[in-house]
Order: sequence, then structure tokens, then C-alpha cells
Amino acid sequence: MKFFRSHNEYYIIEKGKGRKINGDIFSFEMQESLIEIPETLDHPYEYGKILLVGKNYYEHIKEMNSQRSENPTFFSKTKNTLIGHNQKILKNKEVKKLDYEIELGIIIGKKGKYIEKKDADDYIFGYTITNDISARDFQYSFNNQWFLGKSMDTFFPTGPYIVTKDEIDDPMNLNLKLRVNDQIRQESNTKNMIFDIFYLISFISTYITLEPGDIISTGTPSGVAQGKGEGYFLKDGDVIEAEIEKIGILKNVVKDYF
Repeated sequence: MKFFRSHNEYYIIEKGKGRKINGDIFSFEMQESLIEIPETLDHPYEYGKILLVGKNYYEHIKEMNSQRSENPTFFSKTKNTLIGHNQKILKNKEVKKLDYEIELGIIIGKKGKYIEKKDADDYIFGYTITNDISARDFQYSFNNQWFLGKSMDTFFPTGPYIVTKDEIDDPMNLNLKLRVNDQIRQESNTKNMIFDIFYLISFISTYITLEPGDIISTGTPSGVAQGKGEGYFLKDGDVIEAEIEKIGILKNVVKDYF
């Protein structure tokens, strides 16, 4: 199944249209009427915890002049960052180096603590596309404001859909591609992750109880603007399309915000 959300209402995609449901993605009853899928969508769920993984692709570590960590590196974002498909990424006037990062998002389906890696799939509800927007000048230069550089308003587009895990045979073999104004900037496959999604779930749950509706964004491959150079940072009017095989295309436009 594929779910989307519009005007705070949940829908299932059926025959290319949306069928409204009563409830949410974890417990619902379907209504009769179908609607055309709107061009602009909300982020597909009101996530609980928003957890992200850094340094999870070798080539990205290399382009960022960083070092591989022995264990996964985690950080979080706040809910003010959330936007959906075709919604605007707001670029504060103080931000000079706005960057993109396509990532596979895991939606947790049931509560778990001390989850064994072999059992991790049982705790996955589905998957979505995420874009970890970052103000690199704040993250690295403005007194190393990592949190501020990652958690400004609209800095975490997700969507357009949540796809249930039964529709994806192998989440560790999905092609990822990110385009800016139709130019490919990032292109890789989830098989290139250093820590696979099952290990990530097991590792996190050792320290943090995972609950239904939590999202884990699993890291980005190479090709980010920080690694490419000054001319690649996002500017007003740029169109970003983040595409993951079997999930869809998450599209957003950058807008100067004064």
C-alpha cells in the first residue's frame, strides 16, 4: 500500500487515485469516494521521533573530508522542519550555503527496545523519501551550530508517500537519485550504506525505545553541494527532485525567506 496525506487527512492510493481513510496508517477504515491525488501534499505522517544518520556512505564521508565512525552517528531534527511534496523550502536570508541530501526514510511500525538485527524487519512499517536540508555555513562555520544548521523551518521534506514494506522486496537494493533543475547531483544505491537499515534499528533501540510513527533517515550518498563547490549550493527558485526506486519522487522548490 501507498499512503499520502493532504489537509491533515490520510489516503491510500488505489487505481491512481486517493481513497480517504478514517484513522491513520496504523489503524483505519476506508471510505467509499476516490479523489485525484493533489499536486501538493503534506508530509505523509505526523512522525514521533525524527532520527537521522550521518556518515553512512563511504563516498560521502570522503567528499566531506571526514572519517568513518566505528558506530553509526545519529542526530535529530525538530518538527518545524517538516514539509511535504511540492511545498517550499524556505531559505533564510542569513543562509549562504544551503545544501540537499537524499535519504531513505524508515517508518517504525511497532514499539521496540533491544531489537536484535535479525528481528529488525518486524519493526518496520514502511519507507519514504527524505531530504536532509542543511545550512552548511551554520553547521560548520557559525560556531559549529550543527543543530541550527539542520533544524531551521522547512529543512526536512519527506514524502510524497509512505510505501508499506511488503511492496519493497529488498530495501538494501534501491536506486537513489537527486536532481537540481533537472541536473543529476546525487546517484547511488542503498546497498552502498556502511550500516544497513536492520543494524541501524538494532543499534538505536539499544539506547532509545522506538515507537510506531518514528522515522529514521538513513544517511546520504556523495554529490552534495558542500563536496562539489560554491556554485552548487541551493538558491531561490531551484527545483529539487529526490527519487527513490519503488517509492516515488519528492519535489520541492527553494524560496528566499526574509
